[in-house]
Amino acid sequence: MKIVYMGTPDFAVPALESLIKSGNKPILVVSQPDAKRDRGEKVKPTPVKEKAQEWHIPVAQPETIRGNEEFQTMLKSLEPDLMVVAAYGKILPKEILSIPVKGCINIHGSLLPKYRGAAPVQRAILEGETETGVTLMQMAEGMDTGDILARAATQTAGKTTGMLLEELSLLGAKLLLENLPLIESNQLVPVPQDNEKATYAPMIYKIDGLVDFTKSATSIERQIRAMNPWPVAYTNYDGQPMKIWQAIVEEQASPATPGTIIAVSQRGMTVATGLGNLNITEIQMPGKKKMPVSAYIRGNQIEINRILG
Repeated sequence: MKIVYMGTPDFAVPALESLIKSGNKPILVVSQPDAKRDRGEKVKPTPVKEKAQEWHIPVAQPETIRGNEEFQTMLKSLEPDLMVVAAYGKILPKEILSIPVKGCINIHGSLLPKYRGAAPVQRAILEGETETGVTLMQMAEGMDTGDILARAATQTAGKTTGMLLEELSLLGAKLLLENLPLIESNQLVPVPQDNEKATYAPMIYKIDGLVDFTKSATSIERQIRAMNPWPVAYTNYDGQPMKIWQAIVEEQASPATPGTIIAVSQRGMTVATGLGNLNITEIQMPGKKKMPVSAYIRGNQIEINRILG
């Protein structure tokens, strides 16, 4: 099959690499324009573009695709059989969706119809889902509303967004390769989504990392995992921002005001919450690397009874 691949971040790299190594090298890769991807750094190519260049695959990076007749004409001239999309970053208009003979297939990071939208992994962790996964979906005009072709699940317990994104990217690549022959031979039977069970996963912003210690320890621990590696959960200690990278829920509770530091030891920094205690084990203070609390207190003081926030 003649395949066009569309993707941008690290999540989309394993599926592209799997296509290449399985003998299904795309005829074109489409990715978002190059941008500054680290603080103060130079403009860098997207991870998907870098992988495509390694394999000498042509790359297109249109600023916009909706109403871009030049880009659409170029795609039509390639006469692709299939387009595979993974975290490309823009909604595809019907003019693009209708170009490939076998349509456009999307690798989405949730078990649809749950968590349609930009941040499915983070929202699944925040909502306390015990499992999440990837869905191979026939793309339609709506936001992740297309028919389901295949799904694969994994457990969420103890995993950060970063861990799950890496795991799901590999799971999605495997799911794609397993089903590619069935897509080519038209043997996959699309299953319409149950819209009544659909939930939405809106984009994550920096403010979503701000910790509210009046919430339960369980809820805050989920937030910390969901915000890792970006934007990272945070609070304030003694007027300085404190990033929180890891924490553990403790069974005991404290009558102290939520946010109060009630103990500091080699185990971590125990903080009262609205329900239960939270043992914060890894932090990052301004100008320093992230480190275990046990390492931080060797050269710095954290005062008991201070209130975070």
